[in-house]
Amino acid sequence: MNKKIISKKSSNKKNHEIKAVLSDGEVVSASKEALDLYSNRLFGEYLGKRVRYSLSEATYLLDKKKISVYKKSKKLSLNQLIDECKKIDKNIYIKFLVFKDLRDKGYLLKTALKFGADFRVYDKGHKPGKEHAKWILYPVSESQEMTWHDFSAKNRVAHSTKKNLLIAVVDSEGDITYYEIAWRRP
Repeated sequence: MNKKIISKKSSNKKNHEIKAVLSDGEVVSASKEALDLYSNRLFGEYLGKRVRYSLSEATYLLDKKKISVYKKSKKLSLNQLIDECKKIDKNIYIKFLVFKDLRDKGYLLKTALKFGADFRVYDKGHKPGKEHAKWILYPVSESQEMTWHDFSAKNRVAHSTKKNLLIAVVDSEGDITYYEIAWRRP
């Protein structure tokens, strides 16, 4: 799936774009606007005097025209950022589509590397540190194979972390179908 993304034109209202840098596989910013966005909308991870964005967050924010991302001194377009991110994570396009869909619907997504998943998803209005994520999320392409062993392992991780498993299947047209798997007691 190598679709190119064309962003909608932004409105004429003034936008204080965050300047971020892609370096060593990370997108970071030390701007006041980045700290404000972290405080108000929980984008990124605060690390001392800077904010680090996941690759999915960075692509989403660039798509929404909230940040400008530079590699060295070159300003990247959304498609260029996705191409750069593919060098780090070959599934970034699928993850970006799912991140965008859920974030636009009001859910909060954070990385879930320590859980062995792609994202933790917080129900609408819930915040990390105050409540627990409801789901761990695995975005997959419809062409990607998943064995019963893979499925069982993902489900076991969700169960052991007291979260429901959410699998987002992205088809060739970019449409997303979500499957929630939850444990039930007999």
